[in-house]
Order: sequence, then C-alpha cells, then structure tokens
Amino acid sequence: MRGQVRLLPHKYGPVVKNVKTNSEGVEMIQAPKIWEKGVRGRGITIAVLDTGCDINHPDLRGNIAGGRNFTTDDNGDQNRVTDYHGHGTHVAGTIAASKYVGVAPQAKILVVKVLAGDTGSGEYDWIVKGILYAIEQKVDVISMSLGGPSDHSELRKAVKKAVANQISVVCAAGNEGDQDGGTSEYSYPGSYNEVISVGSVGFNRASSPFSNSNNELDLVAPGERIVSTIPGGEYAAFSGTSMATPHVSGALALIKELEEKEFDRTLTEAELYAQLIKRTIPYGNPKTLEGNGLLYLTAPDLLRDAAEGDSEE
Repeated sequence: MRGQVRLLPHKYGPVVKNVKTNSEGVEMIQAPKIWEKGVRGRGITIAVLDTGCDINHPDLRGNIAGGRNFTTDDNGDQNRVTDYHGHGTHVAGTIAASKYVGVAPQAKILVVKVLAGDTGSGEYDWIVKGILYAIEQKVDVISMSLGGPSDHSELRKAVKKAVANQISVVCAAGNEGDQDGGTSEYSYPGSYNEVISVGSVGFNRASSPFSNSNNELDLVAPGERIVSTIPGGEYAAFSGTSMATPHVSGALALIKELEEKEFDRTLTEAELYAQLIKRTIPYGNPKTLEGNGLLYLTAPDLLRDAAEGDSEE
C-alpha cells in the first residue's frame, strides 16, 4: 500500500533562546493544575508517529522509552530514529518535555519514525507498520500529527485494531481550513470516526484560520506559535494542528493516571474518551470548527464550584 503522507505543520517559527518554565499552551489547557494533584503522566507511554526524535535532547532524553524506524532514512536501519526535520522532536516535547515542561512531563515517549528526510514525507504502509508496532508495544496513546488526502483501508484497519486494544489514537485534523465552518476539509487518518480528531485555536481562543472544519472534529487545543523542543538541544515556535494534537495526547496521559487512581481500575478507550470530553469548554463556534470545545483540564472543577455556589444560595 503506497501513497504519500505529509506533515501537518502550518508554519515554522524562529529558534527561541529564552524559554519559560511552562509553555503558554500547557498553561492554557490548565495542565499545571493537574500537576498540583501529584499527577504528571507517570506510568503512561505515548507512541509518537512522526519524523523521529532527538532522543538526546536534554529536555527529552529521560523520557524516551525506545523506538523504531519504518522509513528508508539511514538505509532503513530500524534502530535509528534520527529526526532530520524537527517536527517529531517538537511534538514529543509538547507531550513530555521535562524542563521546559510538556503537558505530561513524567510520561514516556515511544519514538516511531514513519516520516522521512528533511521534508517529512512518508507512505501509508510505513504508518500502518508504525501503528501495529505501537500496539505490540502496548502503549497507552498513539499520537499522529500527520495526514494525507486519501482514505486507505489498511490504515483505517490498523486504527481500529489500536482502539480495539484500548489504545487512544489522537490525530491532527489538518491545515487546509478556510475559516468557514460550513465547508468540510478532510485529512486521513484525522477524519476517521475512531480517532480523536484535534483542531487548532490561538491563545485568544479563536479558531485558527488554517484549521480544518468537518463533522469528525472532536475538540480543539492550542496550535499557534507553540514553543517546544527541536533537534540540537534547542527550542522553536511552530504552528499547526500538528501542534494542537500533542496537547491532547499529553492530556490523556494526565487524565488516565488521575482517573485510574480514582476508579481503582484500568479505563477502556471509550471511558477515557468520555473523561477527555468532560474536560472541554465550548466557545460558541460551529461544531465543525471546535467539536466539543477547547481542551480545559479543570472544567469539571468549574462545574462543581458552580453547583456548590448554586446550592448555597
């Protein structure tokens, strides 16, 4: 099964020299409030299917759980996951960077290289093999900030197998948007009903002009000018639904750790999805542009506080 797949960044930014402790995106989704509960993604493994990763980046090397190369880079050496593009390292940092803190700074990253070269192109069969490998490794979440225009049956079959194995599959919605919620732009695997499809918003909470709109969108997260890790121990700001996606992948690690402590059992993929959607806030945009709303990890606390306030009146 051949066919080209592409990265889903909208725009790359300059190298950032002076980084803060937390990124604006991490703050915006309220991840630090969950850390205060002693929850940082410990025991959760997220497979990042992308361009590889700088596994020696100071902010990432302590959280790398291994990896596999399914591309033709480095003569197809399956043990080399070198990131020649930067995209995969950036995504991994948003999920689990430990210093310039990612959403789930104690989660583990399984690096699954399915996109090659400095252009980040790939083939559908590389992604299918990457998904199947992630399933074999018994990861908790699969994160894919990539997509193509075609629906491939083997790709969807692999996604379904992951979900059947209780693995949450998080995918970027795509960057072909026209700011019109009445039109639909589809990218695959992001448009499969089985995946958690993520659109992008800016820090002003407005829908990003590039973010795809369609009836498969599940939620939105910060995706503009997101600062994260890049190869060489550096940091840069990228924009795109690619950058929104790892915010959700990392959030799932936090939610899974938190809720499984509360329930005292393993949650199913469907239960974890329900817990994720409980942590969204709608902003009045068409559902095709925001799905269930903006990822906001403390949304249940807001509802509880409001209910308690009503009962006191």
